[in-house]
Amino acid sequence: MHRLVEGLRLGDRYVLQDRIASGGMADVWRGLDDVLKREVAVKVMRADPDNEQIFAERFRDEALHSAALLHANITTVFDYGEDDHLTYLVMELVQGLPLSAIIREQGAMQPEPVRSILGQAALALGTAHEAGVVHRDVKPANILVREDGLVKLTDFGIARAIDTIGHTRVGEMLGTPNYISPEQAIGQPATGASDLYALGVVAHEMLTGKRPFDRGTPIATAMCHVNEPPPPLGDDVPEDLREVVASLLEKDPEARPENALSVAVMLGVAPAELADLDVDLASGVPSGYVVLPVTPLTPSTPLEAVKPPDRAPADIPTMAAAPEELLD
Repeated sequence: MHRLVEGLRLGDRYVLQDRIASGGMADVWRGLDDVLKREVAVKVMRADPDNEQIFAERFRDEALHSAALLHANITTVFDYGEDDHLTYLVMELVQGLPLSAIIREQGAMQPEPVRSILGQAALALGTAHEAGVVHRDVKPANILVREDGLVKLTDFGIARAIDTIGHTRVGEMLGTPNYISPEQAIGQPATGASDLYALGVVAHEMLTGKRPFDRGTPIATAMCHVNEPPPPLGDDVPEDLREVVASLLEKDPEARPENALSVAVMLGVAPAELADLDVDLASGVPSGYVVLPVTPLTPSTPLEAVKPPDRAPADIPTMAAAPEELLD
């Protein structure tokens, strides 16, 4: 019997209201924190008797890694708990749309919104990488876009701290084949450069409206990342943006940009003087770094354009995550 129902109370504090997303590891619910009297997103791990231990370990990792990442472009984690064999994560409720939904409904996007979304996601990855965390599953479904253009990177559910022992079983490939890096596809460990490659795939998809590598099966798709060049971008893509995407999609990790912050600088969403600044972004950020120059999606690509016409402009879906099963 499914235990997750409307009105269920977790940790004597969080009341589930309605389910808003479903993924491979967990269900995400809109919830009410009746202590602080605010709406939150509650991610509850789905029971899986065959993989309960490894899923629980990954879920605990998500809480630890995400809670340590404080940045305007990363969804904020508020709490983690266990209640009657249910493991849950509490995080901010993001008012907006997953990028996957925007691309699916709108198709190819204009260069300036792409530049803004890409740069903000790079800033988020920069903070994660400085903290020793590789996301390992960067894709449009894990990039949320608010109506004002602010981007939130979410779902560190399979992230793994660099230089620590992970929880991957023998023969298991973590990540999504459409966005996996060449080195991951041939069994090498994921690094920050792998996240940058995935970000390049996302950028290519935003600019074309199509995934650059998709051969129908996971293995065939993954091997395309290893052996095939991406399709050419259209002539309407500015040369500087074209160069950034090409650098991210280099097959050799060493040929990609040095770090995620340098990508944001190239895109013009972070001050150039921060590119070489030696600062621990896990414990703090320099003045002026958190306030991002956001390029709204309106008027060239309004979120209203991707919503059904019978919905009011303010009625934007509230998403804490956008798992592949639900949105792709």
